[in-house]
Amino acid sequence: MARSARDTRGIVDAPDLFSRVRFRRREPAPGLRPYLEHYWLIDWDLAEPYTSHVVPHPSVHLVFQQDGSDAGRADVYGIVRGLFTRRLEGRGRVCGVKFRPGAFRPFAPRWPVSEWTGRHVPAHGVLPAPPVRAVLGPDGEDARVAALDAYLLPLVPPPDPKAAQAVALAELARTDRTLLRAEALARAGGLSARSLQRLFSAYVGVGPKWVLLRHRIHEALQRATADPEPDWAALAADLGYSDQAHLVRDFTATVGVPPTAFAPQG
Repeated sequence: MARSARDTRGIVDAPDLFSRVRFRRREPAPGLRPYLEHYWLIDWDLAEPYTSHVVPHPSVHLVFQQDGSDAGRADVYGIVRGLFTRRLEGRGRVCGVKFRPGAFRPFAPRWPVSEWTGRHVPAHGVLPAPPVRAVLGPDGEDARVAALDAYLLPLVPPPDPKAAQAVALAELARTDRTLLRAEALARAGGLSARSLQRLFSAYVGVGPKWVLLRHRIHEALQRATADPEPDWAALAADLGYSDQAHLVRDFTATVGVPPTAFAPQG
């Protein structure tokens, strides 16, 4: 199930970012939807530099980007464990492809997805000849989306049962709030804890415990954005923490400030 185009989960201070850049999400072609969550397109023309912050999802991204007068490039971004920070200045454009957690490995089967975790590498070393100019060149977003579809559709891999299993379990980790521990997720998938760990390392890129924790932090960040004075103790209990201190520790380690100091600017 793809997230809503309005869902800003993971973006720190989304209203401020969206006031400075043009951000859109677009659906890929139907044949790509089992593998991709969405495309994301950003254009900016800034008088002053701006730094964006994102608490990343457990997804691999294929990112076409152009800053200023450079010719553009394409990179594969593995999962970022901490806060992703990007400085935007002048004029620029990004066309991104967000893979479903667990779904990138069939496109690059030579490597476990953990190979890319915490790294970004030129896409041409991982995928066949990314069409940088065809994707970044058009001003119209429909043409950019069409170029992404045209590139990716011929790359759709044959069915991979392990990838399908990883995608299903990663989605279950996101949607089932009763699953608080990796052992519970393993039982839900009919796997041993060790087998689940190996599956996630190979196909998701991080362990199941990390995935469950990241979704908790996204929920806490979303609540803090919606309510400037949330009940953190109650939220900690809702998210399965034994006490508020554990939530504060995880939130601070990920976002960079404690939740009580987090005050997004509207």
